[in-house]
Amino acid sequence: MMRQYELVERVQKYKPDANEALLNKAYVYAMQKHGQQKRASGDPYISHPLEVAAILTEMRLDESTIAVALLHDTIEDTSATRAEIDELFGEDIGALVEGLTKIKKLDLVSKKAKQAENLRKLLLAISDDVRVLLVKLADRLHNMRTLDHMSPEKRARISEETMDIYAPLAGRMGMQDMREELENLSFRHINPEAFDTVTRKLEDLSRRNEGLIRKIEDELRELLVVNGLPDALVKGRQKTPYSVFRKMQSKSLSFEQLSDVYAFRILVDDIPACYAALGIVHTRWRVVPGRFKDYISTPKQNDYQSIHTTIVGPSRQRIELQIRTKRMHEIAEYGIAAHSLYKDKEVVNGDERTRSPRSNAYALLRRTIESLAEGDNPEEFLEHTKLELFQDQVFTFTPKGQLITLPRGATPIDFAYAVHTNIGDTCVGAKINGRIMPLVTRLSNGDEVEIIRSGIQVPPPAWEEIVVTGKARAAIRRATRAAVRKQYSGLGYRILERTFDRAGKSFSRDGLKPVLHRLGQKDVEDAIAAVGRGELSSLDVLRAVFPDYQDERVTVKPSSDDGWFNMRSAAGMVFKLPGKAKTTLEGGTTETGPEALPIRGLSGNAEVHFSAGGAVPGDRIVGIMEKDKGITIYPIQSPALQKFDDEPERWIDVRWDLDEANNTRFMARIMINALNEPGTLAEVTQTIATSDVNIRSMSMARVAADFTEVHIDLEVWDLRQLNQLMGQLKELQCVSTISRVFT
Repeated sequence: MMRQYELVERVQKYKPDANEALLNKAYVYAMQKHGQQKRASGDPYISHPLEVAAILTEMRLDESTIAVALLHDTIEDTSATRAEIDELFGEDIGALVEGLTKIKKLDLVSKKAKQAENLRKLLLAISDDVRVLLVKLADRLHNMRTLDHMSPEKRARISEETMDIYAPLAGRMGMQDMREELENLSFRHINPEAFDTVTRKLEDLSRRNEGLIRKIEDELRELLVVNGLPDALVKGRQKTPYSVFRKMQSKSLSFEQLSDVYAFRILVDDIPACYAALGIVHTRWRVVPGRFKDYISTPKQNDYQSIHTTIVGPSRQRIELQIRTKRMHEIAEYGIAAHSLYKDKEVVNGDERTRSPRSNAYALLRRTIESLAEGDNPEEFLEHTKLELFQDQVFTFTPKGQLITLPRGATPIDFAYAVHTNIGDTCVGAKINGRIMPLVTRLSNGDEVEIIRSGIQVPPPAWEEIVVTGKARAAIRRATRAAVRKQYSGLGYRILERTFDRAGKSFSRDGLKPVLHRLGQKDVEDAIAAVGRGELSSLDVLRAVFPDYQDERVTVKPSSDDGWFNMRSAAGMVFKLPGKAKTTLEGGTTETGPEALPIRGLSGNAEVHFSAGGAVPGDRIVGIMEKDKGITIYPIQSPALQKFDDEPERWIDVRWDLDEANNTRFMARIMINALNEPGTLAEVTQTIATSDVNIRSMSMARVAADFTEVHIDLEVWDLRQLNQLMGQLKELQCVSTISRVFT
C-alpha cells in the first residue's frame, strides 16, 4: 500500500508548489473516517483511495483533484457528510465528492430504461466538472485491478459495465492507455476462456520472436538518426489480448492469420519532424495500401493527433507505426488530463470565476449532454449516447471547409443534421466531392459534402433506418411524429366537426380544454390527433363536452338477398349502394381470368395464375414456377417474392404484351381507411362506378370507433386507370388513406 508521504512526493515532482497541507489533511480525514473498514481482499479500505490518488498523479493532476480522490468514498461509506467536507475542504471539493457519491449509486448494467436513466445522471455529473470523470475512471481502474476477490457473478457484472460505459468514455476523453487497460481487464472476466487462449498465443509468439521488438526498434532508430533525426524516440510493444481478440472477431481471422501484432511509436520534437520521419520510413520500407491516416492535420474530436501507417518492415513483418510529437504523446496517453483542464480559478474584473475547459474532448462531452434534449425517453437517450460516444469517426467537410466529424458509416443525412437540424429536415439530395450521390452513400474521410434542400421536404420515416447518429435519429423521429400528428390532427378535426354537427352542436378547440383530464390527454391537439388516429372516439369527446347528449347509433348491415349494402342513418334514411359489379363482404373472391393472357415470356401448356393481390398492365412483373400450380405472375413489389430469393431457377422473365385494342380487365387490390359514418361506402362505390372500374369483391373491418378498413378487389384496364381512380378516391373527404395491396 502506498504511504502518505509517497503520495505527496509524487505530486510535488510535477507541481513543486502543491498544497501539501491539503493533501495531508485529506489523507488524515479519510483514514479516520474509514477506520477499520476492510476491502474484499482483506486490505485496509484506505488503500483504495490512496491507489486511486496515485493513478491520478500519473496524469499530473492538481492537489485538489488528488484530495477528492482520497475523499471520494467518505460520504458513501462512512459517517462523513457533505456539510462537514464543505467546512473542512471547501464547497468545490465537497461538490466533487458528492457528485462521485451519486455516481457510485448508479447501476449501469440493468434493465434498459433504468440503465439509460443512470447513464443520463452519470453524464450530467461529469458535465458539471470534468474532474468527476477523471476520479471516477481512476476509481474504476483500481477496482478492476483488484477484482479477483469478488464473486464470479459480480466480476462479470462490473466488467460488463466497464466495457460498455467506462472504457469508451476513457477513449472519448483521449485517455487511450487507460481505455486499453480497462478493456483488457474487463475482457479477462467477461470471456476468460478467450482471454486465456489469446494471452497464451501471444506469449508463445513472444518467445518465438524473442528480441524481434528490440531489433526493429534499433533498426528504426538507426535509420532516423542517419537521416537527421537524432532525438527521435522509438518504442515498440506487442498488442493487448483484447485488441487482438477484437480484430480477430471483426475481421473473422484466426490468430495465425493476424499479420500486425506489433505496434511501434516514433516520438519527435515538432510537427515538421513527424512528416520527415514518415518520409524516411516510407522511403526505406514498403507501405501497406489503405493503412495511412493523418490525425495531425485532422485531429480526432478528443484532441488525439498522430500519423498512422503500416509498413512491411524488417523480417518481412507488418508493423503498425504511430508518429507524433512528445506533446501529442502526452495527450494520447492522458487525454483531457494532459491539458490540465481541471477547473482553475481566474480573476476577471476583480471577481473570482471558474475557467471552463477548452479541450475538444470536453466539448464533445458537452455536446453529448446537449443531446439529452434530443431523446423523448430514456431508451432513446441511451441509444443516442452510445451512438455518439462509442463509435469510430470519419472527418468530412462543408463546401466552405468547416470540419464535420461523424461516426463511421454516416451518410449525407447524418452530415446534414450535424450541420443543423433544419438542414437535415429539408435535405432532398447531396453532392459528395462535387458529384450528386444517393443519400444512402457512406461517407469517407476527406469527403466534401454539399446538401441540396427543399422547403417542402419532410424527412421520411425510413431515414431512421439509414442514419447512424443519435442526433439525426432523434430529429427524424420528431419530424415524423410532428408530420403524423399534423395529419391526424387535421383528420381528427374533420371527424369532430362532423360528429358535433350531426348532434346539432358546435365544435371548438376551446371547448375541449376543460375536459382534457376526462379524455386522458395532455393538450387539445393531442386529443384531436387521438381522434384522428382512432384511439379516441369522437362520440366520447362529444359526451365529455356535452354530458347530457343522447345519440342514436347508425346501423350498417348487408341485405340478405343480394349482398348489396343497406345503410340506415340516425334519421331513418336507407341508402342502397350503387356499383357496376356485385360485391362480396367477407372474402368471397372468385378466380376468373382471360382465356389467353397478353404476357410475353410464357411458353408450353403450363397453367398461369396471378398472385392474390393481382397485377395490371403497367406493373413490372415476374413469373414464378410453383409446384402443382404452374406459373404465378407477381408484381415486382410483391413481398411474397422474397421467399424465392434463393431459387433463381424458378424465376421466369415475363412482360406485358398489349396492343391498343386491349379488351381485357385485370384485378388489383386496394385498401382504404375510411371514416365510419353514413354515406361513406356510397361515396366510395359511386366514385368507382363513374370511373369505368368493376368491383370484383369487397371486405370491411372496423379498426377503430371512427374508422373502417375496406379491402376492394378491382378490375381495371391498366395501371394508369388504377392510379387515376386512387387519386380520385384520395380526394374524398371520407377517405383517410388509400394504398395498393401487394401479396
